[in-house]
Amino acid sequence: MNHAIWRIAGCVLGVVAFAAAPALHAADGKSRVTVKHPAKSAAKASARKKHAAARHHAAARHHAEPVTVGATPNLKSSAALVVDLEDGRTIYGKNAQNKTPIASITKLMTSMVVLDANLPPEETIYIDAADYDAIKHTTSRLHMGTGLPRRDMLRLALMSSENRAAASLSRAYPGGSAAFVTAMNRKAVDLGMFNTHFVDATGLSSENVSTAEDLVKMVKGAYEYPLIREFTTTGAHEVETAAGRSLQFRNSNGLVRNSTWEIGLSKTGYISEAGRCLVMQAKIAARPVIIVLLDSWGKQTRIGDANRIKKWLESHAGRKPVG
Repeated sequence: MNHAIWRIAGCVLGVVAFAAAPALHAADGKSRVTVKHPAKSAAKASARKKHAAARHHAAARHHAEPVTVGATPNLKSSAALVVDLEDGRTIYGKNAQNKTPIASITKLMTSMVVLDANLPPEETIYIDAADYDAIKHTTSRLHMGTGLPRRDMLRLALMSSENRAAASLSRAYPGGSAAFVTAMNRKAVDLGMFNTHFVDATGLSSENVSTAEDLVKMVKGAYEYPLIREFTTTGAHEVETAAGRSLQFRNSNGLVRNSTWEIGLSKTGYISEAGRCLVMQAKIAARPVIIVLLDSWGKQTRIGDANRIKKWLESHAGRKPVG
């Protein structure tokens, strides 16, 4: 009896041991996989830790440095170009080869043609009916018969973008307005502006077209004329007409009156086909640059873009931003 009981107990224990064996084998097998290649396992764990640490440090750097060398300003102008005046290097470009109307930016070419002709600066020019705007029908305080020295007409054309002043300058050119426009296009070729064409001296025509790349060349050319630099950066000026009437004019670019800007040349432009335009030579973070902004919509957009460029360049002072 006891022998039978012990035999039964032995069988039960054998069954239990047999049932438990696969589970123990599996657990043992799993344990052996874990420790089979300890060096590889440690390397993987170390790599995971390094990868996680790298992600953490990268995130920290991202928050600590919101502007990086590769970052560019978010400009609203349809076309833009920023060029280093000293080495000609493009710092930022956006649609710089697109041909577009340039409005009163035209008057920089007008002024160069006038000055190249070496006409008497004190000769009085009178506003004529031919100087009135028949395209956009803009108004002016220079009424019929108003007389000013050529020098003042040039100043008003550049500083206040005075259309009648610019028209009178082309009309008083030897050979008249047609010869003047021919001289404008010849000067453009001389400056290497091969994607530019002019049909009038004011920029009121949408057929006055250029590219941001060509306008950099025009700004460089205009910057060589001391009078253009002076007249385009004068904040305000009072003129006295031949009839003894005093007229006060202000610069169409308010940035020339902003003490945080160091501007060496400036010109604004606007017609509906061109949008708001602005070209400048300025020194930013001790770096002379040329800025061209074309086809900005909204009265303050071009000024906002100019300030965004300034802030961007100042944040990269001592470095060369990539644009």
